[in-house]
Amino acid sequence: MLQNSDKNKLDKNIKLMAMSAIILLVLFLYTLYKSGQHIQSNSYYFGIVFLLFLLAFAVFAKLKQKKIREILNKNTPTTFSSTLQTVQEKSDETPSNITAITSNITFNDIAGISEVKGELEEIVEFLNEPSKFLKYGVKLPKGVLLVGPPGVGKTLIARAVAGEADVPFFYQSGASFVQIYVGMGAKKVRELFMKAKQNAPAIVFIDEIDAIGKKRGGKTNDERESTLNELLTQMDGFEGDSGVIVIAATNKIDVLDEALLRAGRFDRRVFVNLPNIEDRKKILELYLKSKHYEFDLDKLAHETSGFSSAALATLINEALLNMIKREDKVVKIEDIELAKNKLEFGKKETLILDEIQKEILAVYQASKAYITKKKVRLFDEGVNTINSVYPSYEELLENIKRYLSGSIGVEVIKKQKYAINSQDINKAYELALKIVDEYKMAKDVDELIENISNQLRTDLSNKADEINRLKEIMIKNEEITLDDF
Repeated sequence: MLQNSDKNKLDKNIKLMAMSAIILLVLFLYTLYKSGQHIQSNSYYFGIVFLLFLLAFAVFAKLKQKKIREILNKNTPTTFSSTLQTVQEKSDETPSNITAITSNITFNDIAGISEVKGELEEIVEFLNEPSKFLKYGVKLPKGVLLVGPPGVGKTLIARAVAGEADVPFFYQSGASFVQIYVGMGAKKVRELFMKAKQNAPAIVFIDEIDAIGKKRGGKTNDERESTLNELLTQMDGFEGDSGVIVIAATNKIDVLDEALLRAGRFDRRVFVNLPNIEDRKKILELYLKSKHYEFDLDKLAHETSGFSSAALATLINEALLNMIKREDKVVKIEDIELAKNKLEFGKKETLILDEIQKEILAVYQASKAYITKKKVRLFDEGVNTINSVYPSYEELLENIKRYLSGSIGVEVIKKQKYAINSQDINKAYELALKIVDEYKMAKDVDELIENISNQLRTDLSNKADEINRLKEIMIKNEEITLDDF
């Protein structure tokens, strides 16, 4: 493109030079004809010779313009604009490094995901037999959002979906789209979806999508916003029957932009929780498959409350390493204890609870379950609240009550206050502040919180036996279901 521009400029200059020489030569000859008797100097003749030379040079340059252009290109220094254009051309010609992988992982390779598996099996079925759905005009969600704490196996689950469906799997992390130059992240998004469509049916998996999908606010980031806008555009650009399913993972759904969560994009959300006792037992059995061990597996499953599937994998791996150091072929309880110590002191993010701490958490969650009358798991975060478009004063007070129920329940049952889950307390105060400042339904935040807390203390004290019964169920099963009320 740059060479064509130089060629056009050279041709234009030569033509202008030749035309100028001809026009001036005609003018000189006309002047000489009209005023020949007054010419006393050789300057006119010199001018004619110069113009003839100029005309001859123009004709010569026209004939040799190709060689002249080569000489000029070789000697002319490269300008910034030409360098930028060359870099851009090379960038466009550079082959994309986005490639699909074939997943050899299936649901059989993952344990403790029975609830999640049920929600994802229909996606596998759609990818395998799309005609079964399309003949009824059914279109599956374009995007599935896996939500859960780190280490619960979100990436592994997405790979299992691809393995079960036997389709290409395109993996990208959200951070890989964050570029220095504006537009490069958006370009990568376009390439990703283009490759997926070319290989359809396929699965696009974006890990840690919150890196590019955070809520847009006052402090703008042009590169991140352009990348997010491109992602939204690409998801709007294909239909449910295109054979491309987008799966994303995050542990911070509350920071995602609302445009990502609206219907037609990531409108299906699958929550992946920390494994309960039965889940941990299945996970441990899977990791210990074909390995010899001499310890109580049920007891280990009970003692590893708060462990994610990744933490359990690390636990068994460390135990096996210690077994090898002992030059043995059987994993023993001493190997497990040593591995647990390494996890406890080396992995700060792993929540390891002893019996006392587990009981405190069980009381906290049992109190929430009693007040909300909803299913609650031991390691659940957040509270089931009443979500009304136009909430009444009583509904707002009920939500504050639900936020405070866990901490007040522990205070009532254990006879003292414990620092546990400050997030629920903060949300209670935020809602109370809205009632006072925005809705003008009360006059004082502290008074409102104190009144609800006192009411809770009375209610839970009168039902202490019921709270303790639910606590025992929570310790045993690590969850309270509707059948337990």
